[in-house]
Formats: sequence, C-alpha cells, structure tokens
Amino acid sequence: MDRRSFFLGAGGLGLSQLLVGCGGSNQTKFNVRLLKGSIPSQIVTQFRRSLEQQVQFNFSPVDQIHDLFKQLQTWQNKSETSNDSFWTRFMPFKQSHPKVPSDLVTLGDYWLKAAIEEKLIQPLEEAEVQQLKHWSALDQRWKQLVKRDNQGNWDTEGDVWAAPYRWGSTVIVYHREKFQSLDWTPQDWSDLWRDELRERISLLDQSREVVGLVLKKLGASYNTENLNTIPDLKNELRALNQQVKFYSSNNYLEPLIIGDTWLAVGWSTDIMSLLTNYPQLAVVIPKSGTAIWADLWVRPKGVKKDTFASQWIDFCWQPDIAKKISVLTRSNSPISFDITSWDLQKPFRNLLHSNSEVFNKSEFLRPLPPSAIEQYESLFTKMKQG
Repeated sequence: MDRRSFFLGAGGLGLSQLLVGCGGSNQTKFNVRLLKGSIPSQIVTQFRRSLEQQVQFNFSPVDQIHDLFKQLQTWQNKSETSNDSFWTRFMPFKQSHPKVPSDLVTLGDYWLKAAIEEKLIQPLEEAEVQQLKHWSALDQRWKQLVKRDNQGNWDTEGDVWAAPYRWGSTVIVYHREKFQSLDWTPQDWSDLWRDELRERISLLDQSREVVGLVLKKLGASYNTENLNTIPDLKNELRALNQQVKFYSSNNYLEPLIIGDTWLAVGWSTDIMSLLTNYPQLAVVIPKSGTAIWADLWVRPKGVKKDTFASQWIDFCWQPDIAKKISVLTRSNSPISFDITSWDLQKPFRNLLHSNSEVFNKSEFLRPLPPSAIEQYESLFTKMKQG
C-alpha cells in the first residue's frame, strides 16, 4: 500500500480498461495510460460526449506511478538496457506493456526530473500551451512546477513538460479514541515529540519526508540543500526516533486502525480512502506546512502532438470537471472552483477545502543535487539506527 495505489473509495476509475467508441481500423484513437483511481470513469465518458467526432478511447489504468515510469522506459528501449541513474536510486517506490506509446501518461512530479533526464518524455509545444484555455488560470506555483530545463531542474524560463491535474499532501492521521484521555489532539509537526507519543508513532520510510518534516518543524525548508547549516537537526531526529514504533511506506495504516499505534504520518490519498470505513481515524494537515505532490499528464517522447491530448488536458482543467475529479477521487485540484461543505463527506472537509495559508507554507519536493540526497539518506539511516 502506498500513496499511489491504495484506493478503496468509490469514484475512482472502477474498471480494468475503458474502451469507448465504435470499431474500425481507420477510426481516430486516443490512448492514455493513467494512474488507477486518479480519474473517474464518468469524466472520460463526459469528455467523449463533448467531442464533435467519433473517437476510440483507450484509457488503461495502472496501479503505481513506478510502473508507469517503467512503461515510459520500455517505449524508449531503456528498461532493460540501462541502469538506474543516480537520482532514480532514491525514488520512493521501487518495484503486458503496450508496444505503441500512449498519447498521454500519468506521472508524479517527483519522477519528472528522471523522465526528462532519461529523455523518456517531450515538452508540450509552446503554441500548444498558449492555446490551452485554462493554462492562465493556474496559480504560478503550478507553472513553476512543470517548467524545467533539459536536465529536469526547475527553470522559470524552461519548457512546459507536464500538465498537473490533481494533488495531495503529507498529513498526520491519528486514532481518536487514543487521544480521548488527553487534553489535546495533533495539530502540527511539533506534536510528534510529545511524551505521550513515545513509541506510538509510525513514520514513512522516506528520507525526504522524515528529514523534511523535522526541517519544517525547525522553520527550515523541505528542500534545504546543505543540512549542516541546521544546527539542531541531528538532535531533533534522534529525539523523534524515540517516538517511532516503526518505519514503513506501505503498511503504516493497519496498526493504527487496530490501535497498535496512535498516530501515523502518511499520504493524503492513502488515508482518505479509509476514512469512511474507519471513523475512529482523524486527519490534520500540519499548520506549519507540509510536503505536497502532484499527478501530471506527460507526453512520451516520439509521440506526435495530438489535438485530443490538448483537449483532454483543458477538459480536466474546466472548473466543473476539476471539481468532480477532486470530490470523486478525494484529492485536491490545481484549478480553483467553488466548493461548499455540502459537496464533501464530513471526514474529507478539512482536507479538501482549500486552505491557502497552509498551502502557501507547503512545498513540493524539488530535485536536489546528488550530494544533498546523500546527506538526507545518511542522516535518515543514522536516525533509524538510534
């Protein structure tokens, strides 16, 4: 189980493959490989009905972002012939592919640098971007996220390499009953160090996430490049480790459900899939800010520009469609739209209501130099060793 594959709630793409359109070898085709659960099937149907011509759709859901990345490698004949680059060795989730590349593929923002470096994808054409009706409606932070240089680093003058369509964050989830005897509930990262939580916490087994939340607690950035400039960091990591019962990026919710742990740090899409069935769980976004991630549409290298791809991206950005994607997949949208408490089930209201103050304090995990990545890994390894 991880933030990219564990979807129990209704509203996700509830099918193994969606084929829409009449037959005929000469019929126009639009092929998309997407993350399972990230687009509701009714959105695809609504898009097809909005088109003026008959198109055969092939929307194929895939369980994990890592599998989609491997698919991109396979299309470029790199999956079997090349070793992972230095950067991809530190990616969070290492684990019958069509031979013809799809027109669009879902990719997480964390994987974008590697996809560009390995020349697995191509940028959107400048004229194409300018023709996207809703590009101008995106907050500047989203534009900055997808503008990269040819090495995949953030570049305000770079090409547009992707189109974001939903996002989520790293959150705190806790067991309500365990906190009934206390006079407080978790609100921010600093609460993880409280005496009552000693050996009652599970943390993600990810250096950027764990070291990052400690940096945030200390008022620093998730993307600090030189950790030696943070004098209290090692002591804070050591103290936090005493609070932790175990580290896992896959199985951190089961012990919480049964009460074996009191609190966990995890990804919003993992957790929101459980809230309806497990009302004993409550979720909070840390007030000081958190890590955020985005699911993006990217174009595989060698695929010709397709009118339907641009139309699909713009369709996902229509406020009413963005709202449906957000509500039905229990995620946030890069597009602003009107939403009320009545649009959301009660367990999800605090997470899906836009909180601009917290969002402005939160950060994407930006690509870091190899030397910085090694620092994060080294500190995290020492932390877990006690």
